[in-house]
Amino acid sequence: MKTPIYFAGVAMTPFGRYDGSMQDLAQRAVEEAVADADVALDEVQAYYAANVFGGMVLGQVLLRDIGVTGPPVYNVENACASGATGVHLACHALEAGRYETVVVFGVEQLTSLGGGALPLQRNDYMTAMYAHAGLTLPSVYAMRATRYLHEFGVKPEALAEVAVKNRRHGALNPYAQTRTPVSVDDVMNSRMVFDPLTLLQCCPSAVDGAAALVLTTRKPAQRGKPVRVLASVVQSGRQETGTEDILAAEITARAAQLAYREADVTPADIDMVELHDAFTIAELIYYQALGLCERGEAHDLLRSGATSLGGRVPVNPSGGLLAKGHPLGATGVAQMVEAVWQLEGRAGERQISDVSLALTQCTGGGIAGVDHAASAVHILGH
Repeated sequence: MKTPIYFAGVAMTPFGRYDGSMQDLAQRAVEEAVADADVALDEVQAYYAANVFGGMVLGQVLLRDIGVTGPPVYNVENACASGATGVHLACHALEAGRYETVVVFGVEQLTSLGGGALPLQRNDYMTAMYAHAGLTLPSVYAMRATRYLHEFGVKPEALAEVAVKNRRHGALNPYAQTRTPVSVDDVMNSRMVFDPLTLLQCCPSAVDGAAALVLTTRKPAQRGKPVRVLASVVQSGRQETGTEDILAAEITARAAQLAYREADVTPADIDMVELHDAFTIAELIYYQALGLCERGEAHDLLRSGATSLGGRVPVNPSGGLLAKGHPLGATGVAQMVEAVWQLEGRAGERQISDVSLALTQCTGGGIAGVDHAASAVHILGH
């Protein structure tokens, strides 16, 4: 029988522009998470620090000034999937009996980069070659969007409706970077980035934030019905040869199938999803990859209201990356914070009724020749 892994405590900072230091952000999230778990810092046996652009031994630098020196600190970088990968690695150690209680936190301060499209890989000659030709992540997703609209005969407004839904959810989330609802016209009339993707169809790239989790194999006494990790899967992209299907999201579909098998559930059992909507088209593609609908039916699923609050399987009740924001290292952890709050009935105005199973999905890494470099899927439940 697999060792149960519980969420003893969770916390996150509001996402947005932060004038303080990255240390302040990370320390706030960690201290609030251990307080939520009712444990002391010196009871935590290991720390997993997720970040993308912060530099060497960042976890030790961030934790030093709150007196965390001595226990192992594991620094995790896996692009946008860094935080979720940190959780995955922590689960391995907990299941092996190496530790009983650990903290996973993610943090990023993207405003220090000045905004604009995030840089692609600097250590991959193929990606560098493509970048010189003008290929960036927004342009890649624009190609996917163009293909989707062509193949399934839908209008660009179908993409805009994703942003409308997630902005509507984000308006209910005090932790979201953007809390202003928008209309389809607002989205369509915002500045064009890469046709057909307008500005409001791309997640903000200038955002700071941190999130933290306390994971333990000891059943938390303060939680009446604690949330557990039912499945934790991380996969890497496979080399693509010949003609590829840019709408398949193969790496996410593969990770999701492994997660469903590990948790012994089906897509129909899932009550809510937090997924990686870096661009509007990404959400539609991931509906199919996660098994929420058949190929070509994602826009219909969205329009039916099934993925909105009050629907059959609300997607991104937090507002997702489009509204909540996407501080890379923190995103995968923050998705789980939202899932835990929902499962424990602590989500406030955006609370989903009768939620017992949640799925989080995060992909990352724009490298040449593969779908993505990494994809992480977790399933949480009681």
